[in-house]
Amino acid sequence: MNVNSEFFLEFMKPLLGGVWDFIKAIGNALVRIFNLANYFDIVNKYNSEGRGVSVFVVILAVLCLIILFGLLAFLIYRMVKRFIRYRHSLAHQEALVDEIDNLNNDIVKLKSENQKYLEMTDPNSGEVEYDENGNIVNKLKEGESRFFKLTKIDEKYANYVAPELNETITLEQICEQFRNYSASKMGLYYTIDLIRLFISAFASNRLIILQGISGTGKTSLAYSFGYFIKNESTIASVQPSWRDSTEIFGYFNEFTKRFNETEVLSKMYEAKYNNQIYVTVLDEMNISRVEYYFAEMLSILELPSTDEWVIDLVPNSWDTDPKLLEDGRFKLPTNMWYIGTINNDDSTFMITDKVYDRAMPINIDTKGVEFDAPATEPLDISATYFTSLFEKAQKDHPVSEDTLNKIALMDDYVINHFRLAFGNRIVKQLKDFVPVYVACGGKEIVAVDYLIANKILRKFDQLNLAYIRNEIDGFVEFLDQTFGEGVMVECKAFLERLKKTI
Repeated sequence: MNVNSEFFLEFMKPLLGGVWDFIKAIGNALVRIFNLANYFDIVNKYNSEGRGVSVFVVILAVLCLIILFGLLAFLIYRMVKRFIRYRHSLAHQEALVDEIDNLNNDIVKLKSENQKYLEMTDPNSGEVEYDENGNIVNKLKEGESRFFKLTKIDEKYANYVAPELNETITLEQICEQFRNYSASKMGLYYTIDLIRLFISAFASNRLIILQGISGTGKTSLAYSFGYFIKNESTIASVQPSWRDSTEIFGYFNEFTKRFNETEVLSKMYEAKYNNQIYVTVLDEMNISRVEYYFAEMLSILELPSTDEWVIDLVPNSWDTDPKLLEDGRFKLPTNMWYIGTINNDDSTFMITDKVYDRAMPINIDTKGVEFDAPATEPLDISATYFTSLFEKAQKDHPVSEDTLNKIALMDDYVINHFRLAFGNRIVKQLKDFVPVYVACGGKEIVAVDYLIANKILRKFDQLNLAYIRNEIDGFVEFLDQTFGEGVMVECKAFLERLKKTI
């Protein structure tokens, strides 16, 4: 044995010796407790010495011993049972997870098989149709375009002349007119603050999320806006079966050699031909996991250069393909926004941080109150002028240095006390959103308050609430000291709701 081995054994000897002594002590204790011979020897000892122990005392001692043995045995039984149950529960959970994975795989397979079946039986929407001899009758013919709908759009806009649109209106006027239009023409009533948030959201993100309880007018708001700008919103009703981007764009049918275009893709393509504002509504977008079907769009829309907003529709190019496709690739329009409506209940999936960080959430929790609105006509406005108003607002009403300094202090406070940070993405959204809200007629601090509450403090729900419980009151005090009392209403209201949850 070398010196290193000798040292290691000598070093570990106290630990191993202590463990062995502990095991021996437990073993000796159990042997001593359950060695019945010892108890009989004690009884015989007292009887042989004639010390006159009464029979009653002996019986009482034996009964106490039996009761204690029973309690000890019961405790051991419960511990063993609980351990077995725990192991069984773990095994059961693992089995359930495996079963769920298998069921999900089966669902995907069934969906694929069902799709193939529909392709062979449904004659609609470019699906496969057979004649009595088993020949495909709607198979793509020579010279035809595999993109039927997109090619029709090419034909429609072959001699298109763009109309003259309104380029004098301000953002504040847009908010007022949209509110009055919704009330007078659509019978929909919204507060001016909500309208300001809604219009400002267009400046900060391509994806806007309207969330709240059912019946508060989320879908109606997006729908009404389409009518207001004289370009009806495209409504895409999300289904629980949506699992990938083909639900947004469509897919190439290998049987018919046709591309089954969705209504969303058709509107995207049409938007490339003109300068109108386009809105696509993903109704009940969280009835399926947003990351399944909208992940590609989230990644593309976040790219800083719109030249990179490109999707691959087909792997190659055909001579009959639509004009605006290049090598099977399509560049997304810059004049389209996407509005998702969500209900937060047990029938839907939770929106993840990835989605929330890349979207602008608007809370609609109450029904609007009726008011007398003057009859208001829809608005002629181009997407170019609409976005130019955002750029002008960001130039004319930048976030003040004082507010930015206060936000920096708040960022440090949140990092130190809650281990959360703002991040560059949210800072950019703040600088885009707040000036536009001011140009819409709102106050800077109200916009800052709303964005921080819904983009930063929302993340508190994911923290250990018991851990942050003692920090909430201190944070409220910090908000009052930094921003002043009576402001940051949204943030403090959120923290109060959080305290009630705890």
